[in-house]
Amino acid sequence: METITLVIATRNRAKSSEIRALLKDFPVEIKDVSDFGPLPEPVEDGRTFEENAYKKALFTARVLGLPALADDSGLEVEALGGQPGVQSARYAGEKATDAENNLKLLQAMEGVANRKARFVCVLSLAVSTGPALTYEAACEGEITTEPRGTRGFGYDPVFYYPPMGKTFAEMDPEEKAAVSHRGRALREFREEFDKVLVWLRQRLAEEKRLLSEGICMHGHQ
Repeated sequence: METITLVIATRNRAKSSEIRALLKDFPVEIKDVSDFGPLPEPVEDGRTFEENAYKKALFTARVLGLPALADDSGLEVEALGGQPGVQSARYAGEKATDAENNLKLLQAMEGVANRKARFVCVLSLAVSTGPALTYEAACEGEITTEPRGTRGFGYDPVFYYPPMGKTFAEMDPEEKAAVSHRGRALREFREEFDKVLVWLRQRLAEEKRLLSEGICMHGHQ
């Protein structure tokens, strides 16, 4: 069976290697945008994680002409009305570091009794003609009063997961993948991957047909 190339719409090697490991038993070659040199950046101006994931996936699929998988994820804090939400990566400013975002969040939560929060992940798999598949998952937890742990990235040091008694940054990668929002969304994606491959092959055949018709039509003009 022909191998399909699937591009992960990220330059984050940790993310792409996580997905590569999950899909290693399938006839799919995983690349990420770092494999293709400089590319324009997608505009993430959607109001929801789903909108942004789809924008990133479709943009990457159109630029590269290959199916693309994008994830948009972030932290929603109940006491802050769901913030930082889609602004999670830019909470403390456009080029904010993880440490700056965490500090701003802890300052916003100073003295707040309700520490409930959840991580949300939406995966979007798109082909260049527009159709997409969407997967969504969440993980409930609490915001700590200070950072704990040195692993992971983003808000992991301030996100406490009560069933394991640890922050995400205190977990080893396997522990985190077993319970995290992204781990859950990716497992759902993997469990349906046989169907996903059928869907992809149909979309890619359709794409090829449209392309050849477009070329033929162009030839007749």
